[in-house]
Amino acid sequence: MKVEKGDFVVFNYIGKFENGEIFDTTYEDIAKEAGIYVEDRTYGPLGANVGVGELIPGIDEALLGMEVGEKKIITIPPEKGYGMPRDDLIVDVPKSEFEKAGIEPTEGAYIMTDSGIARITAITEESVTLDFNHPLAGKTVIFEVEIVDIEKAKPESHEA
Repeated sequence: MKVEKGDFVVFNYIGKFENGEIFDTTYEDIAKEAGIYVEDRTYGPLGANVGVGELIPGIDEALLGMEVGEKKIITIPPEKGYGMPRDDLIVDVPKSEFEKAGIEPTEGAYIMTDSGIARITAITEESVTLDFNHPLAGKTVIFEVEIVDIEKAKPESHEA
């Protein structure tokens, strides 16, 4: 049974940078080994519908045709991954906005805003620069995936 478009696929993965550094995984032991373990995260296989845009294109395409138990190593360039960094996603916000919210901006920190998560990249007397680009934008990433289960897409019913 091969993965086809629309199937619900359950899979494990290890995400690495080109230098071999692991940045994300569904395996708890590997997360601990790599020093990226997050206490309140639930580790275990991820489930997603394939071929419908729920996953980054590089993984979406690679899972098609795979079978349960199969492992694959996929190298994903930015255009099939998290995109290229965009200048329009870097914005300056008046520092007074932070003061009003009672937040002390720290360079390098991530903050939740009304527009999503941003990283503080610079702080001046007057303004704070926020970067809304995905942290992996512009990076080539390598994913090691293993199919755990495939739930076939249900055929569309054509009732009158």
